[in-house]
Amino acid sequence: QAFLCVTSTLSMAVFRGHCVLEDLVEEMKKQSPDLDFGVLQPDGRIAVQGSFPALRALREFLLLKAKSLSEGDSKEGKSHQRLRRKLQEHRGAVEMRNSPEDAARHKQMLLLDTDIYHYMRCFHPKTLQASSVDISAVTEGDITTVCIEAAGRRAADHGWRAKKRIEDCSVELQRMLRKERISLRGLSRAQRERCKQLWQSLTPRYPAVLLIPCDTHVDVVGTPAEVLGFTEDVKR
Repeated sequence: QAFLCVTSTLSMAVFRGHCVLEDLVEEMKKQSPDLDFGVLQPDGRIAVQGSFPALRALREFLLLKAKSLSEGDSKEGKSHQRLRRKLQEHRGAVEMRNSPEDAARHKQMLLLDTDIYHYMRCFHPKTLQASSVDISAVTEGDITTVCIEAAGRRAADHGWRAKKRIEDCSVELQRMLRKERISLRGLSRAQRERCKQLWQSLTPRYPAVLLIPCDTHVDVVGTPAEVLGFTEDVKR
């Protein structure tokens, strides 16, 4: 199986002036023992690796922490608003709650592995489409944040149904898909072009395989049987 975990870089700098960052990181480790934490960098960034549910729980913990720290000091009300806004804009955001000035619209944000999102968009496009709902996405490295917006009297119902459908599809794809990486390092431009022609000639034989080309490699995403068959044919 692939896509069992994801790595996200968190910016803890927004907490400076509210608490000691090192102490906060230790609290995060106790709160989320299933996550692997990297070294806290001088600029306040720290890499965190683990499952999407565990990262989602950490996200909620940090939002609550930001709220409690800010409420403890009424003089820092404006700082609290900036802190929550920065956290909510972070690529690890999971859900956006309705704001007073936008109460007529129901907004949510959902984390997806970028390769899963590309596969879903290619082979299950209707999952990312719904009536009365606007679905958009922003990709940053390994994570794609899907924004779900609905309007009208039943905005919340439409939004939750769309979110549930995308989540269910994502879970199913994570269970069934595999990813292999074919390196292009050391190949000349002409050799890379021949590789691309080869991949294109093999594509009709493996209709459920998604190729994601990059400068130094190509990722092959699909069911284990098709990915194995495709990579073996490439090697031959």
